[in-house]
Amino acid sequence: MQTIEQISILRSEIKLWRQQGLKIAFVPTMGNLHQGHIALVEKAMLLADKVVASIFVNPMQFGINEDIDNYPRTMAADQEKLVAAGCDILFTPTPAIIYPKGLENQSYVEVPNVSHSYCGESRPGHFRGVTTVVCKLFNLVQPDIACFGLKDYQQVQVIQTMVDDLSMPIEIVPVATVREPSGLALSSRNNYLSIEEKKIAPALSQNIQWLAKEIQHNNDFIGLAKKAAGYIDNAGMKTDYIHICHARTLQPASEDDKELVILAAAHCGKARLIDNLQVQLT
Repeated sequence: MQTIEQISILRSEIKLWRQQGLKIAFVPTMGNLHQGHIALVEKAMLLADKVVASIFVNPMQFGINEDIDNYPRTMAADQEKLVAAGCDILFTPTPAIIYPKGLENQSYVEVPNVSHSYCGESRPGHFRGVTTVVCKLFNLVQPDIACFGLKDYQQVQVIQTMVDDLSMPIEIVPVATVREPSGLALSSRNNYLSIEEKKIAPALSQNIQWLAKEIQHNNDFIGLAKKAAGYIDNAGMKTDYIHICHARTLQPASEDDKELVILAAAHCGKARLIDNLQVQLT
């Protein structure tokens, strides 16, 4: 595996692959890799001839009260995992490379509607930072395929909308959430959990599962979501939001909708955890 920091070198390698007619898949990350990230790389390898991963802790997607300086950085361990997974190139640009004019002078990409609710409401500007950096990375890597984890369901929908709206010739491949035996979705932010908090945190996924069963025979979506939020809070977490939505538009679900997704976020100690579950009503 090559580790590349400079854009010019990355583009030279991509050009050579293109001249050989090779299919390229891309996995963008912020590092501190876990098995969920590796599952993305493994999926990418099944779909393409060459795989590029990136590690870039993107300052544009962090809010005022979010401590980017303490975001876990484990480059050496991440490289080992990517080598073992068979990744071909790891792109590791610095903020100065990605944003040479500084954030205040950077052009940005913003997706309306789907990015403004849920995590977009709780973290203003977050998705604008995500779509801007992903758009730039797409322009640099020029992939045929890009793999994203469904743990962040809203992010997948936001990126798919951006790709559709801007006519990017890239197939977005969602990959199922990888979980711990307790049901807790794997996340770099799980590192912030204490031993006791790790025992509490599965309440998020457990109550989403409970909610998924309830809505099969009860269409009081708002009332059920409030009840689930109460259960999460009673477990020792603090619910940020829990909503039952149309699976594609992410609008609040109506009683006629059949393809649904439950979106949820909750604080557990210092960690803000997100999770979701798609539900098909009969």
